Amino acid sequence: MELLRIENLKVAVDGKLILKGINLTVNRGETHAIMGPNGSGKSTLAAVLMGHPAYEVLDGDVLFEGKSILGLSPDERAKLGIFLAFQYPYEIEGVRVSQMMWRAFRALGGEVSPVEFRKLLRENYSALGMGEFIDREINLGFSGGEKKRSEVAQLLTLKPKLAILDEIDSGLDIDAVRIVGEALNEARRRNPDMAILLITHYQRILNHVRPDRVHVMMDGRIVMSGGYELSLKLEKEGYGNLSKIIV
Repeated sequence: MELLRIENLKVAVDGKLILKGINLTVNRGETHAIMGPNGSGKSTLAAVLMGHPAYEVLDGDVLFEGKSILGLSPDERAKLGIFLAFQYPYEIEGVRVSQMMWRAFRALGGEVSPVEFRKLLRENYSALGMGEFIDREINLGFSGGEKKRSEVAQLLTLKPKLAILDEIDSGLDIDAVRIVGEALNEARRRNPDMAILLITHYQRILNHVRPDRVHVMMDGRIVMSGGYELSLKLEKEGYGNLSKIIV
């Protein structure tokens, strides 16, 4: 069943056209990878889907569960079940992880007691080797890899309908990529209807989180789509040799 539909999406920032007509459909339970070089528009797409006010939608639409979300604020989109793991997670001084997550959980309709929620949160953070981090200020003093693992632990806890992962593998070493990949697979197992839009430069995370579809973005357009095998061909040929790739 269709969850997300992007129709001819054209987006500008500061008067410069960034997305030049994106079309994409993601069904419930599917994992789609969007690959491409720096500056191709991948992170812009993630920001627009979440409602970042700096981006101007010039044309097209974004439908979530059959309804346009372009007029909704980021918090309204989050309450619908859309989750964004940031490429560069923010540091928030004075607010503990557990405090933020309890408020987010309650805003999404979570009904367990504070004690039960704290146990759940610690279990999910512990699954990524970060159990003690729930009482720390959000991302303050975290390494790059710890910030990314914290985002995945949040995803495990909130169980969104759509998880947008903006370069969740950047800054991770080989072991951390494996840990994050295993956690994402566990999230898919627990929440089989969840769709994932995984944005990445590299193929390595896809060895652990195998996508149903792979899309190549260049210069603000999706120029090629295929199965998991496409990511392997990209790893071999690079983005500069797309003409050699047959899908």
